[in-house]
Amino acid sequence: MKKLLELISEEVKKAFGEAGYEEELGRVTVSNRPDLCEYQCNGAMAGAKKYHKAPIMIANEVAEKLQESNVFSAAEAVAPGFLNLKVKEEFLADYVKEMGVTEKFGAGEPGKGRKIVVDYGGPNVAKPLHVGHLRSGIIGESVKRICRYAGAEVIGDIHLGDWGLQMGLIIYELSLRQPELPYFDEHFSGEYPKEAPFTISELEEIYPTASAKSKEDETYREKAMEATFKLQNGERGYRALWDHIMQVSVADLKKNYDRLHVEFELWKGESDVQELIPGMVEYMKREGYAYESEGALVVDVAREDDTKEIPPCMILKSDGAALYNTTDLATIQERMEEIEPDEIIYVVDKRQELHFEQVFRCVRKTKMVKPETALRFLGFGTMNGKDGKPFKTRDGGVMRLQYLLEEVYDEMYRKISENREMPEEEAKETAEIVALSAVKYGDLSNQASKDYVFDIQRFTSSEGNTGVYLLYTMVRIKSILNKYREQGGSVEKAQIAVTENESAKELMKAIAGFGAMMENAYVEIAPHKVCAYMYDLANAFNHFYHETKILTQEDEGKKEAYIALIALTLGVMEECCQVLGFSAPERM
Repeated sequence: MKKLLELISEEVKKAFGEAGYEEELGRVTVSNRPDLCEYQCNGAMAGAKKYHKAPIMIANEVAEKLQESNVFSAAEAVAPGFLNLKVKEEFLADYVKEMGVTEKFGAGEPGKGRKIVVDYGGPNVAKPLHVGHLRSGIIGESVKRICRYAGAEVIGDIHLGDWGLQMGLIIYELSLRQPELPYFDEHFSGEYPKEAPFTISELEEIYPTASAKSKEDETYREKAMEATFKLQNGERGYRALWDHIMQVSVADLKKNYDRLHVEFELWKGESDVQELIPGMVEYMKREGYAYESEGALVVDVAREDDTKEIPPCMILKSDGAALYNTTDLATIQERMEEIEPDEIIYVVDKRQELHFEQVFRCVRKTKMVKPETALRFLGFGTMNGKDGKPFKTRDGGVMRLQYLLEEVYDEMYRKISENREMPEEEAKETAEIVALSAVKYGDLSNQASKDYVFDIQRFTSSEGNTGVYLLYTMVRIKSILNKYREQGGSVEKAQIAVTENESAKELMKAIAGFGAMMENAYVEIAPHKVCAYMYDLANAFNHFYHETKILTQEDEGKKEAYIALIALTLGVMEECCQVLGFSAPERM
């Protein structure tokens, strides 16, 4: 289904052609002066020089050709040469009616045939998720859903940190606490226990304790590094312990991500590519890409047109150890071999931009990806407290994500309980749904690269640009539709029609922008554009609602048209919710 602006532009281009001018001059945009017109065309200004005519003369000639148009109710030339346009309500009604019976409301599939990997999440195992993990999960999930909505095949990968020093720290600390465990007996040859020798709570206490000790005690740190080395070189008992750490951690991570409605198709980690690293390093040396610099192995990635210094990409440290660079390069190699994506999108803290610039340049220089493979870095800003600094607990520590979500849930439950008579179980379920929307919309409505302030009171407010306001709007529509059904009406059979209602026309215009917005959100990987559209649509509906008698409308034809229009509004809003990763309750 063509976008509304395409159809409008086609009509104006045809008029330019009929008036004897180049059709491309007829491109139409949304008016920046809605008090004067709905759409505008500035083509006469651009054509003046080419045709040696005053722009107002060209605009007048084109406006004359548009007087009998089936698209426009008004086409007026305005000095010095603008074309001011208003569309007919009949044209709009036909367009949105077609949207209602078209798959995905007429949004195209610009991503069809493409295979995309979205790399998001990135938690280290054996540590609880904290507020720093919120944005990668929420933004990454929405990016995945937007790309999928655009018709692409999309695979989300959590990319776990599961192979570094933190594993050695946990194993060594455990060996001090429980030296009798068979995992530390070099002569043990039987089967290791199926049950882990720790719970997730114990594991989450072990790591920070071990980390603190390693910073104060050099000997302790060396022992932990030794344990890391043994693990990475296949020590049987340490591998068995590592399996336990992974199982316990991943089960807990899944529980937390489930609450956020964040899902990963792949639960891969740094450990999955360890066997690829030696071959990759050998290839880079053999082909002359990698060389030694101060004992380390590096690949030059600087270019002549660089405006700032881009350091070489380090492949191995001087002691032969791998780095994040190494595992990220090997992960790209694995993805190219196993998935063959057309595009890989990294949803990561924007402070890692230089790291990914080096990695992307390195895989291109070493021909590890096809020239046409797109590598995109979507760097996000920090979530700050009201003081403008990174969000912390009251005592200054990093807040666990679980506690943050519970705070929002508690606030939402309190508001719902105070304002509505609702059974407790329903109030709890509703609070969970609305709290998730508050958190997700509060994050996604900001451009990803920008920092934002996490303000529970503002996010849970039913007024202003918030997820709660949007859900209240959707619940209001559901309530009207339910009452219409109770009156004996059929929402499914209701048809959109011309009602000569200005606020209904404005609502149609807002609905009609859905397809163009979804394509734009996909091309620019910009969830905030979906949020902005949804907020504008909610405002258009609420204006219509306050200006119009719907259920008390005496003209049955108008009432049916209004019902069809708001049912379509709800459907489009639900589609937006789906790509943002939350939903609306039945009532609030």
